[in-house]
Amino acid sequence: MIFSMKKLRLAVIAGGFSGEREVSLKSGDAVERCLDPDKYEVSRYDPRDGLALLLEDREKIDLAFVLLHGKYGEDGSIQGFLDLLQIPYVGSGVLASAMALNKKVAKDIYRFAGLRVIEDVCLTVHQAFSVDQILKNLGPSTVVKPVSEGSSLGVAVCHDAESLEKGLEQAFMFDEEVLVERFVRGTEVTCCVLGNDVLSTLPLVEIVPSAEYAFFDYKAKYTPGATTEICPARVSARFTEEAQSAAKRAHRALGCRVWSRTDMMIHNGDVYLLETNTIPGMTETSLVPLAAKAAGISFPQFVDRLIHLSLGVRRTFYRTP
Repeated sequence: MIFSMKKLRLAVIAGGFSGEREVSLKSGDAVERCLDPDKYEVSRYDPRDGLALLLEDREKIDLAFVLLHGKYGEDGSIQGFLDLLQIPYVGSGVLASAMALNKKVAKDIYRFAGLRVIEDVCLTVHQAFSVDQILKNLGPSTVVKPVSEGSSLGVAVCHDAESLEKGLEQAFMFDEEVLVERFVRGTEVTCCVLGNDVLSTLPLVEIVPSAEYAFFDYKAKYTPGATTEICPARVSARFTEEAQSAAKRAHRALGCRVWSRTDMMIHNGDVYLLETNTIPGMTETSLVPLAAKAAGISFPQFVDRLIHLSLGVRRTFYRTP
């Protein structure tokens, strides 16, 4: 193996420009702390002020571990930059990253793959729309989501016309496109998929926000104690199998590589897909490390596994003669 020959020169990329910058920095810190110095020679880069240094160091990097959540990191932007620099990286490529972060496109892909999604309406900032017509089509309770944001930034649960208007106004501050979904009650679970050609899954995590939070929003996700995460999830063997199968199908349909985490809602006997994350959080309160722990995989072992899976990914670079 490569580790018996020399240390792997690993670039940890975290921070960036999105609204999830602070979470990204924490993910980067957690991964950097767990890396075995006998295996890895680690360098750290923050795209907000370190792109020139990354460009300068490109010949010194064997693999980049990208931990940029949200825009300009999870949307294919940094992946395209790394492809141009001919630096291999952990995770999905440009197209899969861009499709997964765009909730509208991802839901279209899910539908095409035969996966269930919640009924929705897509609006653009310059489009005329009627709140009353939306409520007539979707029902009195809705969920508003910016199309291309992560960590539930700009998301609002609305139970009447007034709150929907406010939710749309807030969401359009984050994105020019907004999804309005029918609100459904159920059991929210998430599933991490690992692999490229051959896929495996970690145990399901059940997400139960405390009464203080209306749903699994940004604060609920990253405030210790704000949410109860139960792993394995308290669902039947049937729903466990269906959710894990749906997460793998989503991973394949989007063209993801190495890892992904798909969020789902179990409602009225069916599994509905919400979204797929191509760079899940890796902080002390994140869901994927919790699922790995439940599977008997320590955090350092899990990071090693992601790196090994990434070294097996074949990427084609076009070199100038």
